[in-house]
Amino acid sequence: MDTYGDMVTLLLCFFVLLYSISSMDQSKWVNLVLSMNPNAKEALEEIHAGGDETQGALESEEQTEDEEMLPAETFQELYEALVAAAETLGIQEQVTITKGDGFTFISFTDQVFFDGNSPNLKDEGKVILDEFVEAMVPAASQIKEIQVLGHTSQGTPDRPNNVMTDRVLSAERAAQIVAYIQLKDFIEPARLVGMAFGQFRPIDTFETAEGRAHNRRAEILITETGSVERSLSSYYEEVYGSDAYGEWMNE
Repeated sequence: MDTYGDMVTLLLCFFVLLYSISSMDQSKWVNLVLSMNPNAKEALEEIHAGGDETQGALESEEQTEDEEMLPAETFQELYEALVAAAETLGIQEQVTITKGDGFTFISFTDQVFFDGNSPNLKDEGKVILDEFVEAMVPAASQIKEIQVLGHTSQGTPDRPNNVMTDRVLSAERAAQIVAYIQLKDFIEPARLVGMAFGQFRPIDTFETAEGRAHNRRAEILITETGSVERSLSSYYEEVYGSDAYGEWMNE
C-alpha cells in the first residue's frame, strides 16, 4: 500500500507539473464550450469581460459564421448584379432574369445576339455579354455550371423547319455564346456547356407571329455550387410555369 500510495502521489505531482508549465488555448476552449452549448456565449462574455484573448476568440467565431454564410449571399448578389446590368444596358424588355433555389436563369430574345437566320454574334451582343460576364466574375467560385441553351422557332405555323438547318443554327448560336464567355477566362471551360434544341422546346405557340418570336431565344442557366442536380424541364417549369406551351415539359 505504501508503494502504491507513493506512485499515485508521484503521478499527481507529474500532472500538476505538466499543467503548471502548459498554457491554455483560450480560443479552442471557447469553441469547445460553444460547440457543446451554443447558448453559453453570453455567459462567457460576462465571465471574461475585458479578456482580450477570449473576446478575440468570440469575434473569430462570429467571423467564421459570417464566412460560412458568404456563398449564399454571393449568389444572391449575382442575381442582383445581372438585373443591374440589364438596367444599365436598357434591355429590360429583351431579357428576363429569374432566381430560384440554387440557380439563376436568363432568357434573351434572339435579336439581342443574332440577326435572322445568322449564327454570327453581333457586336451589340458582345457588349451585352461583356456586361453580364462582368456581373458573374465576382461569384465565379460559387458557380457550379453555366449552360447556354439555343432555340429557334418554326418559320410558318403549318410547316416545320428543315431539321439540318434548324438544329445546326441553334447549335452554332449556343456555341458562339459559350466560346465568347470562355474567352473571358473567369471560369473553368469544363463548367461551360452549350446545348441546342432547334424548334423543339417551344414556350409559346407557333400559330402567331408573337408566339414564334417568343420561341426564338437564347438562355443562360447558372447553377450554384452544392445545388441539387435537377432536370432541365424542372427549371423550365419553375421559370415559365407549368402551363407554358410544349408537352415536353410534362415528361
